[in-house]
Amino acid sequence: MSQEPPPDSPPAGAPDDDAPVPTPVPTPGEIHEELEAAAAEAAEPDERRYPSTIGGAFYLLVLAVGGVGIAVVWGGDWRLGIRCLAAGLCFAALLRLVLPGRDAGMLAVRNRFLDAVVLGGLGAALFFLAQTIPNQPG
Repeated sequence: MSQEPPPDSPPAGAPDDDAPVPTPVPTPGEIHEELEAAAAEAAEPDERRYPSTIGGAFYLLVLAVGGVGIAVVWGGDWRLGIRCLAAGLCFAALLRLVLPGRDAGMLAVRNRFLDAVVLGGLGAALFFLAQTIPNQPG
């Protein structure tokens, strides 16, 4: 007893229209050309390495203040260090409100109001916590 294919199926050995079409494989010459183009593009020197906006410079200042705060915490005075971090965040929030979007640099993540609220809220929360956590005995 032999099984016959359904009447609407293509005959055996015929190409299947629903089969995926294989993607062309690049030749070694094409690969070499692409690699050379990528290497040439990567070899071009960057024009500048300094912050291109005043916001970029202020961003570096905020990072430095945060680093000082972490160093002070590590040194033992955690309240002063957290206040330093909070001051840096509040300063960043103020800068984000004052600087226009094109000059804000890396201080600009979303829209101006949301950036300022998030930065100011975190700074205020850190100030609050540094003031209200009681000293632990010992």
